[in-house]
Amino acid sequence: MKTLLKQLGWLVLVVTAGVDSAYAERIKDLASIEGVRTNQLVGYGLVTGLDKSGDKTLFTGQSLRSMLARLGVTFPPGVDPKAKNIAAVAIQAEIPAFAKPGQQIDVTVSSIGDAKSLRGGTLLMSPLKGADGQVYAIAQGSLVVSGLSASGQDGSSVTVNNPSVGRIPNGATVERSVNAPFSESNFLTFNLHASDFTTASRVAESINKVLGPNTAKPLDATSIKVNAPVDPGQKVIFASMVENMDVSPDDAPARIIVNSRTGTVVINSKVRVQPAAVSHGSLTVTISENPQVSQPNAFSDGKTVVTPSSDVKVEEEKNHMFVFNPGVSLDQIVKAVNNVGAAPSDLVAILEALKSAGALRAELIVI
Repeated sequence: MKTLLKQLGWLVLVVTAGVDSAYAERIKDLASIEGVRTNQLVGYGLVTGLDKSGDKTLFTGQSLRSMLARLGVTFPPGVDPKAKNIAAVAIQAEIPAFAKPGQQIDVTVSSIGDAKSLRGGTLLMSPLKGADGQVYAIAQGSLVVSGLSASGQDGSSVTVNNPSVGRIPNGATVERSVNAPFSESNFLTFNLHASDFTTASRVAESINKVLGPNTAKPLDATSIKVNAPVDPGQKVIFASMVENMDVSPDDAPARIIVNSRTGTVVINSKVRVQPAAVSHGSLTVTISENPQVSQPNAFSDGKTVVTPSSDVKVEEEKNHMFVFNPGVSLDQIVKAVNNVGAAPSDLVAILEALKSAGALRAELIVI
């Protein structure tokens, strides 16, 4: 088997050496192995040691009483500790794939009460649970808070960043590993980050070209099933070889993305326009009032009358007519629109009109 793996590695080098790196990407960058993923953890805890910037909420006092009761300290009934240097917090973390007990992960701590700042606080030992309710890690440590808040006696205050959120590097220790199906089967499934039938077919073709026919089979536009060794150690080497193969992904479909809030328009290189003539212009109408006063002669019975007189002037901008030839590309579209001085809103109107006329060969997406 070692000899076979060496031969396969040599074949990978030969194949990838002949691929143009400008148009090829590694399978590692295009897809991920099914089951190899991170998992979210969440917990609840108390941060102590604050400089009178803690919570005043009822559940913070209840949490403090419960924690001290477990440590053998009992408050008299009806007594509220009202500690200003304690804050109730939510704790979030991500446990990576194949994390083993004893390894450490980063945690993010955020206030869930009315604490003004977590700066200088220390998180007490808190369990982190997964979606199944099981404890997978224990978090504890001093917070690193980038935010800063200061206030004066006259009510003025200054806040920089967010002082109610902090982070603890390596603040949680993994206590339970997450089962992964990586070593439980004789195949690997690669899932593309962006579904595409052509790319899925090319990935399978590249793998079969190196490892032999029928080694990989595309299941749909996202998944490619690859036969793999059963032995976990050999499967790791096999997965490393496959994910480092180069594949030329297919281009994305012709799309135009319009952000109606910011006026941003993105047109990819596959957009084409069929023969069409576009007239883009505007009329400027100026109305000025010049009222005329009619004054009667002296000692006459006439009355002074104001006669309205309006001067209407219409101006039309020129050079707003342009023609799209068959198969116009992205560069030509942008150049034609820029030549007439169209704003982003005008460009959106032109694209929508072309789409309605059936001359735009692209998907128009407004977000």
